[in-house]
Amino acid sequence: MTVVAIRSAGLKAAEISWFAPLCSDDYQYLGVPEGKLRSSWDNTSTILRKADELGFRNILCPSSYQVGQDTLSFVAGNAPLTKQINMLAAVRCGEMQPIMLARTLATLDHMLQGRLTVNIISSDFPGQKEDSDYRYQRSREVVEILKQAWTQEEINFQGEIYNFQGLTTDPVKPYQQNGGPLLYFGGYSPSALELCGEHCDVYLMWPEKKEQLAERMKAVSACAEKYGRVLDYGLRVHMIVRETEEEAREHARQLVSQLDDEQGQAIRDRALDSTSLGVAHQSKNRDIADDEGYVEPHLWTGVGRARSGCGAALVGTPEQIIAEIEEYKSMGIRSFIFSGYPHLEECNYFGKLVLPHLKTCSLPQEYNRVPSTTPATPLGIGERR
Repeated sequence: MTVVAIRSAGLKAAEISWFAPLCSDDYQYLGVPEGKLRSSWDNTSTILRKADELGFRNILCPSSYQVGQDTLSFVAGNAPLTKQINMLAAVRCGEMQPIMLARTLATLDHMLQGRLTVNIISSDFPGQKEDSDYRYQRSREVVEILKQAWTQEEINFQGEIYNFQGLTTDPVKPYQQNGGPLLYFGGYSPSALELCGEHCDVYLMWPEKKEQLAERMKAVSACAEKYGRVLDYGLRVHMIVRETEEEAREHARQLVSQLDDEQGQAIRDRALDSTSLGVAHQSKNRDIADDEGYVEPHLWTGVGRARSGCGAALVGTPEQIIAEIEEYKSMGIRSFIFSGYPHLEECNYFGKLVLPHLKTCSLPQEYNRVPSTTPATPLGIGERR
């Protein structure tokens, strides 16, 4: 059995997060837009505040050029409206000049009093198509400049894309003085794994069969090891939880009951990551699923019919969902980003049926402690610890 080093291997709790549908991704029926569920300030900020009230420890605020709201403005607006929840702000590298980005994120971190985390994204810009290696090189340089700005008195950087010499970093230091906000990252290409292994803190995965997740963790861990680093791992997956399994499965069926496949394809295609390797893996999940769309007993791939990116949901009773989460935790996964349709309704279901039974934590707080490098072993199917 492969042993993968996990930074928080000794941690029994997990970071349980929710999702703010900033990018027009909220439905009663997948693929059927409804006015009240559109990407509006009222809808998305209500979801965020409810997640804060229920005790979720973080919330992903995604980014899109095509639809929805601006991520960093949304995070800033919600800073004084929330009390405990961290905000995982998605940042598309290259969209903003790196030093200005460093200042913006540092300001947000102060507004949130250290509750900011950052999701590094390396996608194309609208109307442009860049080589994958170039995009990841750009992201690498942006991250390296951010780290200089947050930890040093001067920025001196010479790269393939950016060149800055002798620039003062006063007063761009973030509220979090241990290197700045945690960097979360997801990507499947070799360049992506190298970037994450060298510079990021939490590697995020989309749902696949557990064997595939374990292999992905192994590959990322090998990259991190080359740089003398140990990462944490996260899973981004949708959620459908009900009192009975039949109720949960029925909600899944209802969710796609009005889905037109052409409309679903159009929704997938409008995303800038629609041709990425990660999205291809989500498509493969649907190809190998059973007649009802299940690739594992509780992992349903129907969501991916009308969504690019994360394309599967955990479906079941509270007990079944908790068992799945515990198995993922035993594999070494410490961060979970859940969502569901409609997002406010499913946030309430999960927050009341499952969340009170989980031991939760904030990874930024855990990173202020002495790190554990004890290896964690991904489970074989059917094993439990």
